Formats: sequence, structure tokens, C-alpha cells
Amino acid sequence: MDKHVYDRNFGFLIHDIARFMRTSFDQLVKDTGLTRSQWWVLVHLLRYDGMTQAEVADELDIGRATLGTLLDNLEKKGWVRREVSGSDRRAKRVFHTEKVQPVLDFMNDAAALLHRQVLAGLSKQEQKQMVEHLVQIRSNLLVLNTDSADLEFPFAHGISGDAKRVRRKAIRKVSNA
Repeated sequence: MDKHVYDRNFGFLIHDIARFMRTSFDQLVKDTGLTRSQWWVLVHLLRYDGMTQAEVADELDIGRATLGTLLDNLEKKGWVRREVSGSDRRAKRVFHTEKVQPVLDFMNDAAALLHRQVLAGLSKQEQKQMVEHLVQIRSNLLVLNTDSADLEFPFAHGISGDAKRVRRKAIRKVSNA
């Protein structure tokens, strides 16, 4: 197979774009002292402030111990706080604090700059259309992941009812966006 076929392969393109975006963003925010893992946690807390540590770990697809270490470091800086969940005393909910707001503002400015640079050459309409296509693709993937969890495959037996509910809830959010 021609190696150049992969230059236009959808999966490779999405992976490469995401990797290049993360690397470029790392360069823009390096003076803040944030690691990629730390800014990734903060971005997810902006989207879902008050998630439990377990939910954040699942969302980021990292281990709970790894997340615990990241949160310890962010907590030492005063950028996040953890509170015992009212519904389950074993669970801790994670919130970003006001002290991190200047860092978040800087991150938002850096992201806006990066987006302008990355999307150069595309009209506003093309940008809007591309985002709509990406939202649809994400929605399709969420449905595929949920459907596979509902099928009787050996790998699906370990998926709890809670995970299925979380996935269905995410699909509704995406579908209604």
C-alpha cells in the first residue's frame, strides 16, 4: 500500500491533529509551569466542575492513583480543592478554585491564539461546518461505544450499569448540543 494513503487517512489525520495541537499548546503555556497532564485536568474541570475523582480519571482515561498525584500537585498550588461527596462519603468531588482563574484566563487566550493559527485559511463558514461535522462524529462514536456495551460480547460483561448510564447521559448532552 502507498504510504501517502495514510497522509489522508481519517484516523491518522485526527490523531496527528490532536497530537500537534497538544504539543503546540504545551509550548504556549510552558511559562506557567503547567504540565500537559495538569492543564488537561484543569480543562476537564472547567467543563465538568464537581466531578468525583473516579469520574475525572475515567474521563481522562488515566488511573486513579495517577490522577490523585496530579490533584495533589494542583491542590498544593491552591488551584483545585477536593470535597467529600454528600451522596457517598468514600468519593471526593473535585472543583477548581478562584486562585486558578488567572491561569485559566491565560490558557483560554493561548487556546484562542492557537485556534486562529490552526484555522487560518478556512472561512468562518468552513470553520463552523467543520465543528458541526466533528460534533456529529463524536456523537456517532459515543453511540457506538454505548451500543457495544449493551451487546453480549465477552469484553462487555465488565461494564457496570453506572457506566452505561454515564455514557447514555453523555450521548444526550452531545445530541442536544
